[in-house]
Amino acid sequence: MLNKLNKRRGGFTLVEIMIVVAIIALLAAIAVPGFLRARKRSQASRVINDLRLIDSAVDQYAIENNKASGNNVAVTDWTKYLKAGTNLYVTGNDIMGNTYGAQTVDSLPRVPTATKNNLSDVTDNTFWSPYN
Repeated sequence: MLNKLNKRRGGFTLVEIMIVVAIIALLAAIAVPGFLRARKRSQASRVINDLRLIDSAVDQYAIENNKASGNNVAVTDWTKYLKAGTNLYVTGNDIMGNTYGAQTVDSLPRVPTATKNNLSDVTDNTFWSPYN
């Protein structure tokens, strides 16, 4: 009797393991595109937030330095009015590495064209308004 129990082992067959792997692969194939889209959408939201910060920083710079409407503000000038240590403060670039460039007093900053093109599959022109 003991001999019969030892020969009969419990375990999974190759077919059962392959079915489980196929189900996991199917779930991953469904979920991954959604995660990638959510990541790109959050990057676009970060760019919009950066543009708001830049607009505020340029306004603060203009007030403190008595700059008139239409004056250019260099990147090194407006980055001084951002939180120290942030990527925007250090580089003046967006999350994609594209520069925001010099800004103009009393005009809204613009989305870098390369960034707008990179994120065009998850955004439209109304998303970028009024910064487009």
